[in-house]
Amino acid sequence: MSAGGPQRGARGAARDRPRPRRPWISTAASLGSSAAAKPQVWGPLFAVVGVLGFSFKAILIKLAYAWTSIDPVTLLALRMVYSAPFFIAIAWVSGRTADARPIAAADWRALAFLGFLGYYFASYLDFVGLQYITAALERLVLFLNPTIVVVLSALMLKKPIQRRAVIALALSYAGIAFVVWEDLHLGGDARATMLGGGLVFASAIAYAFYLVRSTGVIARLGSSRFIAWAMLASTGFVLIHFAVTRPLSALDVPGSIHRLVLAMAVFSTVLPTWLIAESIRRMGANAASLVGSLGPVFTIGLGAAILGEPVRGLQLLGAAFVLSGVLLVTIKNNAPV
Repeated sequence: MSAGGPQRGARGAARDRPRPRRPWISTAASLGSSAAAKPQVWGPLFAVVGVLGFSFKAILIKLAYAWTSIDPVTLLALRMVYSAPFFIAIAWVSGRTADARPIAAADWRALAFLGFLGYYFASYLDFVGLQYITAALERLVLFLNPTIVVVLSALMLKKPIQRRAVIALALSYAGIAFVVWEDLHLGGDARATMLGGGLVFASAIAYAFYLVRSTGVIARLGSSRFIAWAMLASTGFVLIHFAVTRPLSALDVPGSIHRLVLAMAVFSTVLPTWLIAESIRRMGANAASLVGSLGPVFTIGLGAAILGEPVRGLQLLGAAFVLSGVLLVTIKNNAPV
């Protein structure tokens, strides 16, 4: 026997030992290649469910407005109150990890500013805008966010706008023009449509500005910790706004509204935030962005099924233009999906 024989025998024995960390390998012989691919289903599944959760937000807001005379500030305050315990837990857990660094004073200031801009101001404009426009138009306008980031990055970070992005901008905003024209053609209030659309577009700009400015803070704190503290900061601003402008009795709304807002907090705020982050970790940002394009499609379908919002050919054409334009700036050439 050669000198390498015992070592090869030991390696062979090691290969024969069970590997509990990969239980699907033991079934690969009987199930074929599909068993090995099974764990990769979770990334797309998390992305789809997360996008569906975010798509439900506008539907739930419109339902709240239809069911009672609640105002946007009170509705937003309830949403943040129900969301806050979850984000407190996320902040606590993420702050106890081995690589969690102390939050510097400059980062606290940044968290306060970005929480104000991205989760208070942007959300407030969105909630007010939904009083005037359909859920489908709201989701399409918010979906323009990546195109706005391109423009802001050029203005603030001196990143050149490439030809690909110019085509994407033209497609996206032409699509929005089609949808707005269709809404007006169907007899909608021109003033209300333009006001609501303008408010939601301002919300998208505020959120895009938040995304551009948050990159450095996220790199220092980690995404989960950053989002948790930014959301908690925004909760403080929302509650201050409510305390200054509304009586405490405004929170005395029907139980059905409390249940609806709780669903909004859990299934359209906290859970989708985690699911989308997890899908990006598992399948990459480009593939997750591709799945994210289902958001406006989900909202158009849900708006028609639940709210009775009309769906017409020109609206679908406009949505296709918007989706094409946004995907053009978010999905890289030859990106794996």
